[in-house]
Amino acid sequence: MQSGPYEPRQVAHARCAAAKPGLNLVLYNSGKVVAQGKGVQDWVEFVWEPEITGEVGTTIQGRTVDNSGPEPLPRIGIDESGKGDFFGPMVVAAFALRQGDLERLATLGARDSKQIKSAAKINRIATALLTECAPQCEILCLPPETYNRLVGKMGSVNRVLAWGHATVLENLLERFSDIGHAVADQFGPESQIEKALKTKGKAVSLEQRHRAESDPAVAAASILARHRFVQEMDTLSRQVNTTLPRGATHVRKPAEELVHRVGPEILTRIAKIHFRTTRQVLEACGHDPALLGTPEPKDYSHFRKK
Repeated sequence: MQSGPYEPRQVAHARCAAAKPGLNLVLYNSGKVVAQGKGVQDWVEFVWEPEITGEVGTTIQGRTVDNSGPEPLPRIGIDESGKGDFFGPMVVAAFALRQGDLERLATLGARDSKQIKSAAKINRIATALLTECAPQCEILCLPPETYNRLVGKMGSVNRVLAWGHATVLENLLERFSDIGHAVADQFGPESQIEKALKTKGKAVSLEQRHRAESDPAVAAASILARHRFVQEMDTLSRQVNTTLPRGATHVRKPAEELVHRVGPEILTRIAKIHFRTTRQVLEACGHDPALLGTPEPKDYSHFRKK
């Protein structure tokens, strides 16, 4: 890391760290190297392989070049639930994984919540985490009304998600200032979360990668987020006296019934109105598809007020 136009950085639990435009490098005390940025591939091809490992064809999982094995401990895992669901909130959760937690998570059966089909098991694991490891859990729930307002203000779902990731990370770091590494599932350009990071989050090495739920810390966060999402969905269903389905299919019929019974504004309180389903439901119920601030496609021009 000493060759080239690198600027040194200070990163907790790292032997050294450096950065240059398009590339951030961290060498942890564990021996693990984390490389992030647009210049990762060139760095691996022209520096890591020929000058450091002497091996060509190094496999990179996500943005990490693993030269030693395990992820740094302690670390924070972050994940979300509800992004792809028409009804209900979006929930972002984080879990601080510390020494001794791996065995407990394995005993509980914690893994990516999408792989756990039993709602009862999700509830059991989440309840155990919230009871036994409460300070290590951080959950941010954005009810539909709040979520819709934030998407309108920030301009995109991914910006809201990045803000949520940065918020739960910052809140956990308030309690665990010794943690210097975090892992999150990559849902967009790395710069989105990086721009949203707050003071403490900027001092942490944040690794973003696809299928991050394979990491125990992220798996625990995934379970916490899904558990809260299911709870909120149950509450919303009781409030409107209708079972609200999860996902983005089979949602039009209950949505249309509620619009007919209560009015179109009900969607802002129970659903994510940027989904194109909103326009379809409003049109089917005889309302202007642009009524709730959703963009109006050309083929809906006959709904415009004259």
